[in-house]
Amino acid sequence: MPPPPVPTTARSPSFARRWAEYHRTALTDDLLAAVIVTILLVPQSLAYAILAGLPPVAGVMASLLPALAYAAFGSSTTLAVGPVAVIAMMTAQSIGGVAIDHGITPHLAALVLSLEIAAICLIAALLRLETLAALLGAPVLHGFVTGASLLIALGQFPALLGIPVNGSTAIELGSALAASDRVQPHFATAAIGLLALLALWSLRRNGSRMLQRLGLEPRTAQLLARAAPILIVAAAIAWIVGFPGLNQGVALSGRISLGDGLVFPWIWEAPLAAWFDLLAPATVLALVAYVESLAVAEALAARRGEKISPRRELFGLAAANAAAAASGGMPVTGGFSRSIVNFDANARTRMAGVWTAILLALAIVLIGDMLQYLPRAVLAATIIIAVLSMIDLAPFLLAWRYSRTELTLMAVVTALTLFVGIEEALLIGVISSIGLLLQRTARPHWTEVGRLAGTTIFRNVNRFEVETLPQVLSIRVDESLLFTNSRWISETLTSALRQRPQLRHVVLMMSGVNGIDLTGLEVLMQLDRELRAKGIQLHLSELKGPLRDALDRTEASDWLSGQIFMTQDAAFNTLAAEIAQQDAGKNKS
Repeated sequence: MPPPPVPTTARSPSFARRWAEYHRTALTDDLLAAVIVTILLVPQSLAYAILAGLPPVAGVMASLLPALAYAAFGSSTTLAVGPVAVIAMMTAQSIGGVAIDHGITPHLAALVLSLEIAAICLIAALLRLETLAALLGAPVLHGFVTGASLLIALGQFPALLGIPVNGSTAIELGSALAASDRVQPHFATAAIGLLALLALWSLRRNGSRMLQRLGLEPRTAQLLARAAPILIVAAAIAWIVGFPGLNQGVALSGRISLGDGLVFPWIWEAPLAAWFDLLAPATVLALVAYVESLAVAEALAARRGEKISPRRELFGLAAANAAAAASGGMPVTGGFSRSIVNFDANARTRMAGVWTAILLALAIVLIGDMLQYLPRAVLAATIIIAVLSMIDLAPFLLAWRYSRTELTLMAVVTALTLFVGIEEALLIGVISSIGLLLQRTARPHWTEVGRLAGTTIFRNVNRFEVETLPQVLSIRVDESLLFTNSRWISETLTSALRQRPQLRHVVLMMSGVNGIDLTGLEVLMQLDRELRAKGIQLHLSELKGPLRDALDRTEASDWLSGQIFMTQDAAFNTLAAEIAQQDAGKNKS
């Protein structure tokens, strides 16, 4: 008799084994991607902090621990989490007034905002509310991104030219310019800013082709071209350091040190009223951050055949923003441009984000002192080029061909974002989207159908040559029967019956109906009673399983005058045979 098997305990692979596997399969690719993203992140982290009205070091801190936190809880292998332009601008609009009203620094307000965003994302994840991202549908999102990108670019031109004005909307900027007595550009600042803008635009447009002509592979050339902003940064710093006499009055970014980043306001110093005042903008920011991050993550995952967990993305953003609040950063989300670079650089795992944070910290330690000589005009040029690349007119052209109503919504959201304000634009956009949805569901599409000769397929009688029965009205309903539309459907059917006095049967083809609420059920039962009084039977066909189960619980066989058919063809054949039999009986009598 063989000895009994010795029980074994399954053990997870040791750290050494996991590291060896990672070193063999993904380390090189992740490190290369991290190097490229870090080069892009150095100027962007400074620029977006300044855009948010915060010290530049806040952008650096928002790129360190938040990246580590997302790597621990997120689901995307290529999403690069950190400060981004749209969230930075929304942060500036959210914290400015609150900081003044409550006598706190904008940096402290930004930390409160980050923690509230984290809490909102966490609550949404725990309550499985990831579907709320649908509130920002495509028309609202495209309009918002376009308007925000234009507004950000417009708002950076005063800094690019050395004109000391600012504003949170195009109208405010125009008013500030009209009221200012210093509307002449600062010559040295404007020269540096415009040259940087021209160089960045040229490198983005032609850099890859130029590098390919020098013999580089297309992928390598593209990555190096995208990392070109660091060359502009280095050239600008060298110019400021080498020719200080020619650059009097040029605004500089200021000294940047990780040590400075560790000195920030304690978040509990903010008064309770400030927390309440920031709650509404934090909710809007959380929604925008989640939608933008999820859209980027899913788009990149689809190109690799990977799966993204929307719920884990909420956890990842919650952790990232909590880390930003705890480390002196600013609100963060997944950035489009950096994520694309990360993807193109062939990042294999979320460890690429960890390496990026480590390399960025190392870069700040080594060159942080030199970054104090970086002109803010160069950062403004970096922001302008970055946000203009986000403007995409293709959705507007598609909407022009497909839905003029949604095109109008996109244009309205764009204009409101540009001229009125972000929160107002998003609020009106969401309300308008809900209004359009209610309008569609309130007047759903329905049509009379008949059978294509020789088939079991039923189609619109106005589009195809089909077979029909004079005594049968077959209606395909293409929308769920809800409180918003059920009475309209009943009234429409009743009106159609007046033109068909010979009718004996009405068949509702329910293949397009996903659900019936209580109002819809009561209207359906009332319709059956009205038809029964006229000697007409109501039948249903092609009910989906869950809907059939729900109707069975109402004992439909007791209140429905007709039958429930598995298919529309079965209804057609059964009723045709019944009518023929009845007509035959009448002829005999």
